[in-house]
Amino acid sequence: MMNADMPALPEAFLARMRAALGEEAFAAFLQSYARPVCRGIRVNTLKISREEFEKISPFVLLPVPWEENGFYLSADKAGRHPYHFAGLYYSQEPSAMSVVPALGVQPGERVLDLCAAPGGKSTQIAAALKGEGILVCNEVVPARARILVQNLERLGVKNAVALNADPRRLAPLFCGYFDKILVDAPCSGEGMFRKNEREALENWSEENVRLCAARQRVILGFAAEMLRPGGRMVYSTCTFALAEDEEQAAAFVREHPDFRLIGMRKLLPHETEGEGHFYAVFERTGDRSGAAGGIPAERSNLSAAAGKAFEKFCAENLRQTPQGTLFCAGEGLYLLPAGCFCLRGLPVLRAGVRAGELRKDRFEPAHALAVSLRASDFLRTVDLRAEAPETEKYLRGETLSCGGENGWCGVLADGYPLGWGKCTGGTLKNHFPKGLRLVK
Repeated sequence: MMNADMPALPEAFLARMRAALGEEAFAAFLQSYARPVCRGIRVNTLKISREEFEKISPFVLLPVPWEENGFYLSADKAGRHPYHFAGLYYSQEPSAMSVVPALGVQPGERVLDLCAAPGGKSTQIAAALKGEGILVCNEVVPARARILVQNLERLGVKNAVALNADPRRLAPLFCGYFDKILVDAPCSGEGMFRKNEREALENWSEENVRLCAARQRVILGFAAEMLRPGGRMVYSTCTFALAEDEEQAAAFVREHPDFRLIGMRKLLPHETEGEGHFYAVFERTGDRSGAAGGIPAERSNLSAAAGKAFEKFCAENLRQTPQGTLFCAGEGLYLLPAGCFCLRGLPVLRAGVRAGELRKDRFEPAHALAVSLRASDFLRTVDLRAEAPETEKYLRGETLSCGGENGWCGVLADGYPLGWGKCTGGTLKNHFPKGLRLVK
């Protein structure tokens, strides 16, 4: 029997779960909805080690068992702390952290996150790559893709290319290209009933479950074409429906005889601390040495004026020029990762690190460049205490006072970059992006 603290779950959903679990387990499953929403954060090891974060954490941390850098969190305002803006962690539902470890990502690999927004699993993959190799993050919905880009930038991911494309467009271009592929598929969202109660419940129906299963089947088919022989693919959902989970995995291997299922796991909210998740792990049979290499590498297309302006900015404001192939797209300059494939003809939202823009032969740095650097990379810094009032003022876009010489500087919170400022006559002009600013 449900009490007042539980969401009003659909009767058809309850009947299906009772039949699948049995009476005793179903009672425990139902009671789990009376518990508070399970929250978590994952330490971004591209910027800070787990051990160092534990020393400075403003939160009480309890380890998540399936992700070595993940923690349960009781606070619900982790997104407002300066460490969030510095990209030291990503707020992520704990059971969602279980998927990427199953992918077995190794530094230097080519990895595709096919349904990537908002970016939790993409940034988890990026941490596993340790800055080596290529990560392609694709999201077909433009608004969600923009959020994905923001999260990649905030966490300082340098070796990712974010695309906004239908998988059917990508499949022929990247045939057999990737070592690892994650398909965190759009689903009916039954694991979101407690977290996003109203939206998840309003969108749920058995008909939507069937529609999602059909869409997932198509997406998996295109993903399969992009995996190299010997590569690994993980399919995941945040739902409990057999049609979207176990039955989907079984149907995939029946229809793709060159793939084998090597494992599945379902996290249910009454059995684990989390909202619930499912994943299946597949391996494509064949010679592991057969990774495709037919896509040409991108080359620098930089004009002499743009290159000179960038070098001048770096000489005046940084201790060394950041690594990467400098590439021009419109007015933007990007630092592409080593071995980046040719971008022409692709719907690219972000490639590598957006370094800045060329404005009348003058280089203007981008926020993404600042948060991709370490404190030691800047010639000048303004280091604020995370808990100081000035830090909140900076994050709100306000002007601060500063000492020292004039010029661009990195604004830090406890030694971790938040963004750019420009000192002029004792005043720090705030260059923290308007769209990211802290609001009351």
